[in-house]
Amino acid sequence: MKMFVEPPAIYLHKAPVDFRKSINGLSAIVESEMALSPFSGALFIFCNRQRDKLKALYWDKTGFCLWYKRLEKARFKWPKKMSGSTISLTEQQWAWLLDGLDITLMKGHQPLHFSSIT
Repeated sequence: MKMFVEPPAIYLHKAPVDFRKSINGLSAIVESEMALSPFSGALFIFCNRQRDKLKALYWDKTGFCLWYKRLEKARFKWPKKMSGSTISLTEQQWAWLLDGLDITLMKGHQPLHFSSIT
């Protein structure tokens, strides 16, 4: 999915949240449980207990934006075995998660860093 923002970071809240929470409740989770600033411009991702809905929250310099997705027949492959309560994702992992792929199994090529050709 191509979002209309390019966040500086993407954070996934691993534990399920009560989906009655909206911007204020999710922002409070970002501050208290994730120990991050909801005003950073980062994308914060939350899932419900059934793993068929997710919400993405971000600050766009003028206000909060809340994006919501509900699956009709499937469930998101939520990373349970990854350590920590907050997981930092790449844009590729975020796309894989939205596509229904298990990000714990997906591994891309490792970047190489060279200083010269010879």
